[in-house]
Amino acid sequence: MVPGEAPPPGPGSPRGSVAAEAVAARKEHAFARRKAFSQFVKAKEVPAAARCPAGGEGVRWRCCRQAFEELSGIHRHVALQHSAEIGQQAGLTAKQAAGEASPSSGPAPAGNAGGPNGRSRSSPEISCMLPDTSHVSYDDLTSKVGEVLLYYCYCEVKDPEKLCAWQKALCQHLHLTGKVRVASEGINGTVGGSKVATNLYIEVMLSQPLFKDVLCQEDFKSSAGGAHCFPDLRVGVFKEIVPMGIDPEIVSYKETGIHLSPQEFHREVEQYLSKASKGQSDTILLDCRNFYESKIGHFQGCLAPDIRKFSYFPSYVDENLELFKDKRVLMYCTGGIRCERGSAYLRSKAVCREVYQLRGGIHKYLEEFPDGFYRGKLFVFDERYSICSNEDIISACRYCATLWDQYKLCSSQHCRQLVLTCPSCRNKGLTACCPVCQEKELKVNSRASGQTLKEECECTRRRPRVPIEHVSQKTLDAGKD
Repeated sequence: MVPGEAPPPGPGSPRGSVAAEAVAARKEHAFARRKAFSQFVKAKEVPAAARCPAGGEGVRWRCCRQAFEELSGIHRHVALQHSAEIGQQAGLTAKQAAGEASPSSGPAPAGNAGGPNGRSRSSPEISCMLPDTSHVSYDDLTSKVGEVLLYYCYCEVKDPEKLCAWQKALCQHLHLTGKVRVASEGINGTVGGSKVATNLYIEVMLSQPLFKDVLCQEDFKSSAGGAHCFPDLRVGVFKEIVPMGIDPEIVSYKETGIHLSPQEFHREVEQYLSKASKGQSDTILLDCRNFYESKIGHFQGCLAPDIRKFSYFPSYVDENLELFKDKRVLMYCTGGIRCERGSAYLRSKAVCREVYQLRGGIHKYLEEFPDGFYRGKLFVFDERYSICSNEDIISACRYCATLWDQYKLCSSQHCRQLVLTCPSCRNKGLTACCPVCQEKELKVNSRASGQTLKEECECTRRRPRVPIEHVSQKTLDAGKD
């Protein structure tokens, strides 16, 4: 050894110990990544019952609207398209297994976010922990018998990207499908999975420090369903958690209307219908949803705007301000979130006397009043299209006018409209939303594959983007919907 030179690091030296810890950490991370990769692929498996019954296995995995028959194919796809998600999941798994770093781990390297214990100061309120599922069998976690959750939470989110990454990892960990929107103003989600998985999801959401004191068990609406109700999982960061098209800085959820419980709303509607039938009402019962939602179910005596998207709602209000002047407005929507921003926008116009909204939306109302003043089906944004609470059918087949309320997508490939067509008419080939689409479908089928046509048909042409109401109060009664 050269005089004055430090001795080489031995097994018991501090440097040797650090090197050994680094090697162990790398091995742990590699193991966590392999585990995360395996879990991700497993989550994309098509149930055996849904595979091709004859002629081979058929499609065994689905991901990003693609089908895979070979293991090598899904592996290649995940490695190329989902590497970042696997890395995120692996990081969370490793942290979950290791827990908090022990004092012997040494100080954090220079340059790391410099809060206490090396944590970032930007959003310390977001926890990225995943629930322990070691006590749950795979069959229970992925059972087809489950439910669909619907929830939202308005709160200040300093790091939406971090919340988004955690949500994606959490849903994948629990084999949930669905849609989750994250923004600086909060989170809005609808997810489906087994009962075990959705219960774990609720537990973790309620324990998330970010949602403390603003999200509670009652905020989760549930209905029978499961992971099969959605084609995949979509989690993203957006400007708004519900797309109204107005900057949240301009119209904030903090300026919302007065929330009414289902019982309070029920009493208000009862009084409104009683007065309206006598032509004495000063109230408007306003449906904040889109026309295809209110078409198959709505409150008696409501005003249901003939709009296709919620982003048209502000323009609808602007064009019909005179209608709301000096009125008491009772607003409702599916789960309550559209009323949060919608009521705030209506209040910002300073024309209404009072603005109220149904807390928890139709979903919560039907839990307490399945045979109340809401009649027909409740439209939902998943592959079920609707859920039922009473036996009323208030809509009709597009072609023969037979009572019918079960939506299907227009059969024309270029069109995304929903159509009500009864089994009898479907058997006759009447499966498009209108004659224009029916004709376009024939043209597309006769052309080379890959050619597409613009989504424009009789349905979209005849409906004004923002209707101007010509409604007298006398028409808003119990017998005229």
